[in-house]
Amino acid sequence: MVKNRIPDWMNSSLWSAPPPTPDQDQNNDEDRNRIVTTAGKSTASTEYSTPSQSPVRESAPVIVPPPVMIKPETQKVEARDQSSYGGDNGTSSVTSSAEELSRQAQLMQELSRKVINMGELRRIASQGIPDGAGIRATVWKLLLGYLPPDRGIWASELAKKRSQYKHFKEELLMNPSEIITRRVEKTNLGKEEAKCENGGLLSRSDISHGEHPLSLGTTSVWNKFFQDSEIIEQIDRDVKRTHPDLNFFCGDTEFAKSNQESLRSILIIFAKLNPGIRYVQGMNEILAPLFYVFKNDPNEENSLSAEADTFFCFVELLSGFRDHFCQQLDNSVVGIRATITNLSKLVKEHDEELWRHLEITTKVNPQFYAFRWITLLLTQEFNFADSILIWDTLLIDPEGPLETLLRVCCAMLIIVRRRLLAGDFTSNLKLLQNYPPSNISHLLYVANKLRTH
Repeated sequence: MVKNRIPDWMNSSLWSAPPPTPDQDQNNDEDRNRIVTTAGKSTASTEYSTPSQSPVRESAPVIVPPPVMIKPETQKVEARDQSSYGGDNGTSSVTSSAEELSRQAQLMQELSRKVINMGELRRIASQGIPDGAGIRATVWKLLLGYLPPDRGIWASELAKKRSQYKHFKEELLMNPSEIITRRVEKTNLGKEEAKCENGGLLSRSDISHGEHPLSLGTTSVWNKFFQDSEIIEQIDRDVKRTHPDLNFFCGDTEFAKSNQESLRSILIIFAKLNPGIRYVQGMNEILAPLFYVFKNDPNEENSLSAEADTFFCFVELLSGFRDHFCQQLDNSVVGIRATITNLSKLVKEHDEELWRHLEITTKVNPQFYAFRWITLLLTQEFNFADSILIWDTLLIDPEGPLETLLRVCCAMLIIVRRRLLAGDFTSNLKLLQNYPPSNISHLLYVANKLRTH
């Protein structure tokens, strides 16, 4: 059988990770069989924003050279081979800083327009989104459709959405006792005699069968409360495990506890508003980058409203991936298995030799590693700072995040192709379930090249 020719650029040494050291092989001994792991690997960026409608899609994608990736200012990235980032000489640093300042100025100029040109915004942002001045938060909200291109209606849209979220919290986070009390207060509104006699409390004779804690009725608030309890317990466990190495999410500080409570509230409200999906383990990992970016917006008003803004952006982001979380759709054309099959086809199209070795020779089914890559949007394969940079690319692409995600996953395989071609089932599975540190700039460049080859 004739194999697809491998483009010369794919065989560059830049795309191949170095062979593993004995220590690395030992560290890979533990297979990750669960979809969700609890280890965030670092800290991330600081930024800010605003909200509104559905994303604006542009026609032609923007092709760019390898971007100068901008590391979040507050992030201490894991120690890596300096040469993979282009060295540590002064000239490179000065050039990078100058480019970042120039890009920041261009983005701020575009964001200051009365009506933002989304195509131009994507073009500039595709070269890297700076961390300062809350730029990333605003850009993400625009790309997710939470903010409309028309700046003139930002204030009204934000006020409407934030008020709506406040209403969700009041209605959906109350326990049954509070719900029943509120119903009684409404019923007794204007009945001064009842207020005087009962002090606003529900008398024993007024408790209906459906409002009794032991009621099994489908409309009983207590029955619904007990049904939700298991999901809420799972949310609580997952939220506490979110990026345990980041003080932003974990620790004994009031700030960390407040952030955890925000994540918890968002996930509970989402589960109650989306009974067809509810909560699926791992959603907390997708939620974390959004909340981190929005909470770190230097604009105080935006920072204080980060929970509300994150909720709606989380809904917008998940709208493109929601079918992956419906078990009933797993075997459908829109389910997770179909998406994994599309990844397999993409690998075969661009590197048939690698595809054949993985799926035919060593029988490494892509579902063994790609299930987590895709469902958690790569948040568990890279440290937190690098995940933010990858998300920049996912959100910028006018074709939508799913197609870009598949190209990034394909690029991840190509980058370690030498090790994969030399490996057997066990070594390849361990490598892909514990993906090695990589140069994110090169990874995204390879993913971008796959668009045109």
